[in-house]
Amino acid sequence: MNHSDQPLTTKFIDPLTDYGFRFYFASEPRKEILIEFLNDLFEGERYIEDLEYTPTEHDGDVPADKRVMFDLNCRGRNNEHFIIEMQRVRQEFFRDRALYYTSRLIQRLLSKGGESNQYELPAVYLIGVLEFRMDDNEKEQYFYDIALTDKITGKQFYNKLGFKFLELSNFVKEEHQLESYRDKWMYLLKHMHKMDRLPTFLDKRVFQKIFSIAEVSKLTTEERMAYEASLKAKWDTQNAFAYLEKKSREEEKRNIAREFKKLGVPIADIAKGTGLSIEEIEKL
Repeated sequence: MNHSDQPLTTKFIDPLTDYGFRFYFASEPRKEILIEFLNDLFEGERYIEDLEYTPTEHDGDVPADKRVMFDLNCRGRNNEHFIIEMQRVRQEFFRDRALYYTSRLIQRLLSKGGESNQYELPAVYLIGVLEFRMDDNEKEQYFYDIALTDKITGKQFYNKLGFKFLELSNFVKEEHQLESYRDKWMYLLKHMHKMDRLPTFLDKRVFQKIFSIAEVSKLTTEERMAYEASLKAKWDTQNAFAYLEKKSREEEKRNIAREFKKLGVPIADIAKGTGLSIEEIEKL
C-alpha cells in the first residue's frame, strides 16, 4: 500500500518505526518495558532484574575495523549484554552481520580487560525483531532460538552466546491462539499500529504501561513531527521493497515466457500460464 493511502498517524505510536522502537524500548524512564520484553523472550533461561543502557556505537581497535551501530545495546545486573535490532527489510548476509555484531561486542568487552590471559567472557545475546523471512521456504516458524550446540549430541556447547529472532512475517496467530507472553509481545509489535484500545488479552501490567504512554496525541509538536517523519520513512522503505519484489517477479515471468517461446509453446498458453499479455510475449 502506498503511504499516501494510509492515515497520517493512527492512535498509538507504531513500535515498528525507528522512533517508536526507541520510544518504547530505549528510554531510561521506561526500561521496565524492555526488561519485561526480554524476560518473556528468555522464558526463564535468564532472568533480568535491571538494565543499564550502553553505547550503541563502537569504533574498532584499529583504523581498519568497521564502525558498528546497534539499534539498542544494554547490560544486565549480572553483566550479561543484549543487542536488540529491528530489521525492516532483508539484507544480504544478514546472518553474517548478526554474528559480526556479537563478535565485535565480545572483542570490545575482552579488550577492556587489558593485557591478560583471562578469557572469561560475559554472556552476549542478539535479539532481532524482523519484518521479513530469513528463509523464503520457511513459512511456519516465527521464533528462532539459536545457540552453539554439538551437532552429534544436540547438547549445548556454550551457554553465553545466543541469538533470538522474531519473524513477524510468519507470525499469523489470532487473539485466541496466543499461547505465551512471547506470543502476546509479537502480536502487539505486529498489530499495535491498528489498535484503538488495550485488548483484554494483553493482561499484564507492562502492557497497561505501554498503552498509557502510547497515544500519539500525547506527543509534543516536535515529537510528533519526528514520529511522522519516522512513519513516512517506514512506508517509503516498504513501498520501495514491494516495488523491487514486483519487478523481480515480472522479470522472472518474462524469462519463463522466453523459454516457452523457444520450445514452441503457443503464445496464448504462455499468456495463461504467466499472466503476461499476448502483446508482451510477442515482443520478447
